[in-house]
Amino acid sequence: MPLFGVMLGVVVKGETVAGIIHDPVGKDWLIGAKGAGSHIRHAHGTLETVRVAASAPISEMTGAVSWQYMAEPDRTRLACNQTKTLSQFNYRCAAHEYRLLASGHGHFVVYNKLMPWDHLAGVLIHAEAGGHAARFDGSAYLPSHVGGGLLVAPDRESWQELRRELWAK
Repeated sequence: MPLFGVMLGVVVKGETVAGIIHDPVGKDWLIGAKGAGSHIRHAHGTLETVRVAASAPISEMTGAVSWQYMAEPDRTRLACNQTKTLSQFNYRCAAHEYRLLASGHGHFVVYNKLMPWDHLAGVLIHAEAGGHAARFDGSAYLPSHVGGGLLVAPDRESWQELRRELWAK
């Protein structure tokens, strides 16, 4: 699928303070700034505030589990346990997956590979849209992190439920 986006994160003193996700095909921009919320600038010029999806039971959540970069036994465990959710999407494009989450059209994503160009803007935009993201161990995601995985959810409680249920043995 020829899906791609352009992501830019601004880091000041080790903290992501702004992010942009641009869809060059759809010609719109998802923009977030620390403390200022997240917005989408549509191709026709209007600006709209975005919010993450409302919290839901795991059986009603939609999301993506990028288990192909996981080592065993987590790869098999996550691949099997993602069936506890309502449905899955996997664009293999962090720009569009973060766009779905920040605009309330999906609930969660799980990433093991943490390249900053894939996550700085998305995590900040998602947080400013009301969401919660943390590494698999529950610690905060920082621009310097390239490991430790990342679970992105609508809120802290959903994050905890997803962490428990997706990794359940």
